[in-house]
Parts: sequence; C-alpha cells; structure tokens
Amino acid sequence: MKVILTQDIKSVGKKGQILDASDGYARNYLLPRKLAVVADNANLNELKTKQDANKYKRDMTMANAKELAEKMKQFELTFKIKAGENGKTFGSVTAKDVADALNEKYYVEVDKKKIGLTDAIKTLGTYMIDIKLFEGITGKLKVNVIAE
Repeated sequence: MKVILTQDIKSVGKKGQILDASDGYARNYLLPRKLAVVADNANLNELKTKQDANKYKRDMTMANAKELAEKMKQFELTFKIKAGENGKTFGSVTAKDVADALNEKYYVEVDKKKIGLTDAIKTLGTYMIDIKLFEGITGKLKVNVIAE
C-alpha cells in the first residue's frame, strides 16, 4: 500500500516521503496513529502543492539573502571603546554588539550566532567580519574599532 508519511519515523522515512508499506503495517500502525495518509490523488496533489510552496519560499529567501549580501558590502559600523595610552583596550566588541548595531543602524536583523566572530574584538583597528545569511551565502561587514 502506498502511503505518504506525515512525520519523520526513525528507520522508515522522512515527512512527505512516499513509501510503499505492507498493508498490515500501514492499516494497523501508520494510519491509526496518523503517522501517514493513503497516497491517493488528492493527498498526492496536496503534497506537491506543499513542496512547491516550500521551494518558492526557499528561493525567495535565498534571493533576499543574496541581495542583502550585496548591500552589506557598503555597510560600515564604528565602535568607540576606551583605550589606554599603549593601545590596550578596556572592553571589547562582541557578536551581540555587532548584531545590535546592525539592527539599529541599517534595520537588518541578524542572529548573533550567525556572525563570524570566534572571540570578541579587543584591539583597535578595522576588521572584515563574515555574516552567514543563508546556506552558502555570507556577507562581509566592515567594522571599525576606535578609541573613545
């Protein structure tokens, strides 16, 4: 019996997958627990519609991420931190600081985990930071750290 899985089932398949299950397994286990539906024309059309909608949504998100990556090349953030006479700083610039400043200045919301800072910036200077916008798409952001 052909069924369409409605949930991920370990060692059976993933959600949305069309599966050829034995009649007993499908009627006695999958269907009563609503883990699958029978693969008739109506359900197959619904599955195809959902897959097309997901693909369109993913393509639009990817296009927006590429556009933002291009815009981000012109973005520049400046942070002022206290520094001593010998260049030693009293404080640092973290990924959270960069995310907050990016949202405040350019109205771009980015999760701090997507910002490519392994450690906080603790020295004065200019840095190019990678920001992961989508799978395989990263934007470069120029960050200046100057003395207050």
